[in-house]
Amino acid sequence: MFLDRKNRKRLLIFIAIPLLAVIPFVTDDVVLRIIAAVLLVIYVGFIIFLRDSMKSSPRFEEEGMRYGGKNLEKGFDEKEDDGFEIIAGNLNAEIVTAGDPVQTVRPKTAKEIYNPGELKSEYIKIAKENLPENVGHDEYFSFVLEKMLKIAQEAFFAYSAVFFWYNRKGKRITLHRAVSASNDIAPQKYDLENDVLSEIAKNEEPKLLPSIPPTAEMDNIRYYSVPQGIRSFVGVPVFYGDMLVGVLALDSREEDSFSVETVYSLGRLARIISIIISLFDEKFAETLSEQRLKALLSILASQKTFGDAEELYETIETSVASLLHWDVFSFVYYDPLSSSFKTTRVDNKRSIKYVGEGLEIDLKKSLTGKAILTGSVVSVEDTTPTEEKRYIRFAEQEDISYEGAFLAVPLVYHGQNFGALCFDNLKKSVYSSADINFIQKASKIFAFIAYAYSTQKFLRNLLSVDVETKIFNRDFFLEMFKKDLLKAKELNAPGALALIHIDEFLEQENLFEGDPFPKVLKAIVEAVKEVLPEKSFFGRISERLLAVSFFNFTSNDAFLWAEKLRIKVARTPVPVMSRQSTFTISIGLASTNNRTDWEEIFKTAQLALNKALEKGGNAVKSAT
Repeated sequence: MFLDRKNRKRLLIFIAIPLLAVIPFVTDDVVLRIIAAVLLVIYVGFIIFLRDSMKSSPRFEEEGMRYGGKNLEKGFDEKEDDGFEIIAGNLNAEIVTAGDPVQTVRPKTAKEIYNPGELKSEYIKIAKENLPENVGHDEYFSFVLEKMLKIAQEAFFAYSAVFFWYNRKGKRITLHRAVSASNDIAPQKYDLENDVLSEIAKNEEPKLLPSIPPTAEMDNIRYYSVPQGIRSFVGVPVFYGDMLVGVLALDSREEDSFSVETVYSLGRLARIISIIISLFDEKFAETLSEQRLKALLSILASQKTFGDAEELYETIETSVASLLHWDVFSFVYYDPLSSSFKTTRVDNKRSIKYVGEGLEIDLKKSLTGKAILTGSVVSVEDTTPTEEKRYIRFAEQEDISYEGAFLAVPLVYHGQNFGALCFDNLKKSVYSSADINFIQKASKIFAFIAYAYSTQKFLRNLLSVDVETKIFNRDFFLEMFKKDLLKAKELNAPGALALIHIDEFLEQENLFEGDPFPKVLKAIVEAVKEVLPEKSFFGRISERLLAVSFFNFTSNDAFLWAEKLRIKVARTPVPVMSRQSTFTISIGLASTNNRTDWEEIFKTAQLALNKALEKGGNAVKSAT
């Protein structure tokens, strides 16, 4: 059998090898021996290289895949003239000639895979995602941090991307945000131990674990409640200035998923996080300062006279809303009637189980009592109850057991303690020394307000007249009214009681700047004085309620008098600012004939007044 042309070439190439190998043995010339040896090595190496490259070249394998998925041996048919004929499965394939431009097979572009309209809508949804509304500084930062963690997870093909806060004082780390394919991560605190996260926090240096044995997963990766099959981990410290504030970590289910370059990339991301923390901190400080200044100025700019306790409580509660972050605020005030301190106002934002209003403070055993007795701020960073100790905020009978922070600020002015401002927060160690110093200084304003109210109330109790109207106040009027009842019964003289109510004037209030009521009150008091019968007197019972006691005056005469007064007031314009308008009153009458129970007479007159008000006001009704 004759050899074909291709095999004859192979035979000649093979014969050259033994010829070169024989030359060193048949000559004594050193130069010829070296040349023959070099040629032999090059020749053999070249043959081996061509053989291996022809068998395993990726280019040929790729070309074989392009043509119908067939391999090199099946994709080409060899001819005797060393030519190749394409026998690809696609019979319509074009043949590229030397004159044609070279074309390559490329993957489909995004435009070919995705609908352009859908791509735009999805991008806009991500790029213009709404910021959370009605949230504080912490929630805004968490929103931004979560987006950065998502980018890190996708960029490094991580299973989870996690950020931890570091508490230097408590020597622990707290899981703040996590973006993960697992649902077995929950925000919690971890004491520093010997795991990889603790090592990062203690040494303030990055850690790279390229391979984690299955048996060591839970010892190193502590933030999962159950094993996840984590096989590699990388974590870096996050600094704020020169101080460690957190740890940024990535993990993966594949070994060697992260490298030294990953550490450097995370370092750049950690730097961005520290800058964002700085920006948020500066912005928060400016915003908080503005809120605090506005809250304090609102007190000074207030036109309230603190005529009653409710007005005082509302002012203080509104003002402290912007001074500190709190979940429950309690205003403790001294009650002169019971000679004790009580919770007079409790504002519970979280609707958690807490004490109610009117609870008497245990001065010796409670935190608030300690603040009142010592006149110093009492701050507890962690109120978690233990078997050895339980923190009592107000009294032993309270049922408050949640974790958090508590702050009690006494209201001391001129050596007198008027109560305390108490703040509860569900977060531990939330009140810094700067916060405490500020609220301690601001409390002097509230202490002065409490002092002014107490002094004013004390002086009013010593007076027999109402400061605003110069007529009898409630207490003195009732004292005089009781005496009139006894005198009328002894003399068998008729009498009556009239309760005069100043009707509401909401529509008129909108026409004026400021509060027109003081001028209206003054005008009505003057109208009553002008027609008041002899041996009769009147006083102010409440803000809008006046009372007239008639001695030796029949019920019919009292009704006629009340009707004349109603008409007089309704027809008399009252000048307020640059306008004049009329106002009305409603009157309820009750007879005092042979009656000495002043409370019963007042109730009867009040029922008559209610009937007059039910008709829309500007009416007189008698219960007799």
